[in-house]
Amino acid sequence: MMDIQLRKASIADLKILQYWDTQPHVIASDPDDDWNWEIELQREPSWRIQLMAEWKGKAIGFVQIIDPQLEETHYWGNIGPGKRAIDIWIGEEALLGLGLGTEMMHQAIELCFRESEVKEILVDPLAINKRAHRFYERLGFEFVETALLGGTDQEEQADECFI
Repeated sequence: MMDIQLRKASIADLKILQYWDTQPHVIASDPDDDWNWEIELQREPSWRIQLMAEWKGKAIGFVQIIDPQLEETHYWGNIGPGKRAIDIWIGEEALLGLGLGTEMMHQAIELCFRESEVKEILVDPLAINKRAHRFYERLGFEFVETALLGGTDQEEQADECFI
């Protein structure tokens, strides 16, 4: 097991998150998203947890866990209770493929299922992001559907939904 710690993200993480948003592999996984870090890192809605992943004392990635039923933009549409959705990324491309993301996901999944009402976890990599599909499938997620989530109408921005 990797020695990764997840801790609550804060405004002190602003610069590193903004830097990671400029990295080609991060842009490729989510090209149109503006996370509004300056605002969102200072908000703590009851339906969301934002976490920084640290390895060897250094920030390496980000995890967001939401309750998609309560999330205010209704990105996932009209969805019932008992679900969580996870967003995850590693900031530096050189750290991909080392098992860090796998350990981050194991910890995030464990956090989700600490709540007894949670029965399913959702992830939504872009349809074109086959590397992410393989990653989630190795973790036991199963493909459900291709969907245009978050109000997008662009086919190339379609998400693949996994449970």
